[in-house]
Amino acid sequence: MSTESRGPETHHVVHNPNGGWDVIRGGAERASGHFDTKQDAIERGRELSRNQGTELRIHNLDGQIGGSDSHGHDPRNIRG
Repeated sequence: MSTESRGPETHHVVHNPNGGWDVIRGGAERASGHFDTKQDAIERGRELSRNQGTELRIHNLDGQIGGSDSHGHDPRNIRG
């Protein structure tokens, strides 16, 4: 996935080809953090996403989005 397809309103947890996992803000050139485990990257990604009001996209090893968390403005109008 190219960085152009990642908007600044998102954070992504992605596998680093050199090992480990990165948390990267959409559109950024460099990772916000590098972690040995995916779980550590997810925890940091959630913290950043909550603080900055962004969507968190959690990618699988193959690069596909395996999950997401909404911490920003959710445009869906869901009645509870």
